[in-house]
Amino acid sequence: MSDRLIYLPLGGAGEIGMNAYIYGYGPAGKERLILVDLGVTFGDMDSAPGIDLIMADLRWLEENKHRLEAIFITHGHEDHVGALGLLWNKLKKPVYCRPFTGALARMKLEEAGIAPDAVQITGPRPEVVQAGPFTVQFVPISHSIPESAALLIDTPAGRIMHSGDFKLDGTPVVGEAFDPIMWHQIAGEGQGIKVLACDSTNVFSPQPGRSEAILANPLLDFVMAQPNMVVATTFASNIARLKTLAEAGIASGRQVCLLGRAMRKMVQTALDTGILTDFPDTIGPEQASELPRNKVLLIVTGSQGERRAASAQLSRGRYLGLQLKEGDSFLFSSRTIPGNERGVIRIMNALSELGVDVFDADDGTFHVSGHANRPDLQAVHDLIKPDILIPMHGEHMHLREHAKMARAKGIASEIAVNGTMLDLTGPTPKIVDQVETGRLYLDGTMLIGAMDGIVRDRIRMALNGHALVSVIVDEDDNVLPDAWVELMGLPDITRNGQPLARHIETELAEVLERADARMVHDDAKMDEAIRRATRQIAMEEIGKKPEVTVIISRLMAD
Repeated sequence: MSDRLIYLPLGGAGEIGMNAYIYGYGPAGKERLILVDLGVTFGDMDSAPGIDLIMADLRWLEENKHRLEAIFITHGHEDHVGALGLLWNKLKKPVYCRPFTGALARMKLEEAGIAPDAVQITGPRPEVVQAGPFTVQFVPISHSIPESAALLIDTPAGRIMHSGDFKLDGTPVVGEAFDPIMWHQIAGEGQGIKVLACDSTNVFSPQPGRSEAILANPLLDFVMAQPNMVVATTFASNIARLKTLAEAGIASGRQVCLLGRAMRKMVQTALDTGILTDFPDTIGPEQASELPRNKVLLIVTGSQGERRAASAQLSRGRYLGLQLKEGDSFLFSSRTIPGNERGVIRIMNALSELGVDVFDADDGTFHVSGHANRPDLQAVHDLIKPDILIPMHGEHMHLREHAKMARAKGIASEIAVNGTMLDLTGPTPKIVDQVETGRLYLDGTMLIGAMDGIVRDRIRMALNGHALVSVIVDEDDNVLPDAWVELMGLPDITRNGQPLARHIETELAEVLERADARMVHDDAKMDEAIRRATRQIAMEEIGKKPEVTVIISRLMAD
């Protein structure tokens, strides 16, 4: 049986978030495997009410974990490392990453009560990690978080470049600049790059990407122009932006206060690992509250509308002794991730009601993307000259457009969404299998499956309301006609002005009086009849079919 090289995304392909990519080499069905990244995405009230985090279901990988050699983390964003503490126990394999990312990864394990020594710190190229048939190097690349890396993966079937998230930034403020000379050297080594698995996020952005460094003057001008307190929010992981904002605050004669645990943790981790060598002195919220308003710059978490983050707390009134007032300024120095628009707009409107002037980054003045735009992707294609391009990290339309762009240059390409296994051994990629994939939800402190029905039931109750119906069967197996109904999430009054619960009880009495002996003796039949009747009565009166829970109490003879 001949060996083959495979690629299998479990998350991050056909969506943005919860990245998890598998590479394998060996006989078909017996390949040795590595996993690249283990991230999360965030729940929303429309599709996942009450859910904190969503991650890839690793069932296929769990079933094959005896073949798994190692886990590699490209960088410290939540959509690449956020599931590590939640899912590592399912795999229990060594985790390799660079120092800053490793510090964040170890925190994830410690928070989950797992010993952090599973995380192995690795230096950049030319240092290598041997994982079965794979030889892996971390290649520095610029992104919106420091110490990001592409993975250069050597296999017996050829060389893979897994880009991770990246941009072509020669002046990233914090972290390593993109080095075209090094990438050119890599492209020219040996037989060259067989496969480029590439970030597709900004494939539709037609202009070349811009450097993080260009924001220094606009942000300074903005802070200096504001008459009262200034609040700025951005991604907590964007250390470079935090530094630029803090320096703008100091240069404009203000004291800087960081609000939000994630933001303080990121800055401290960057300092501890040497990624950040200097950061302006900051003050606590108590000191900030005592200063004149025009002498304060708050840099806060919550740029994506998170309800419990500092931005949302401030928009609702007072937070840690600080209160925004009319004439203050609030800057969103970030792009709103698709799906988060409602939360962000809710905060903007709440700030407006307080009289706060709100500024966003829609025109690009106060934000630059951390992902390569279309011209930058084309430049990387030309630089790397891969035989095969596999688009990843994007929704389906991003993957499809990226594949079309590659094919137009004569590069073989194939779209592989989550669960699609590609054979990369030959000159063109071939779909060879479809693996069942899904999602896991973090619900409070519990991991639940997408198919468990819990979220589905929540959505149904949210859409249709809920009715609890209690009935009693006496010692002689007679069902008492007086049902008791309690409603949640439904109108109290019918269209005729009657109490809805009482109306359902009256109508159910007739149903119960007609119940024959077979139904009375069978809880399942009674449950179904009562459920169906309740939904039909409610539909006739209010136009809704609620979810119904039936409680049947049977009295026992003495």
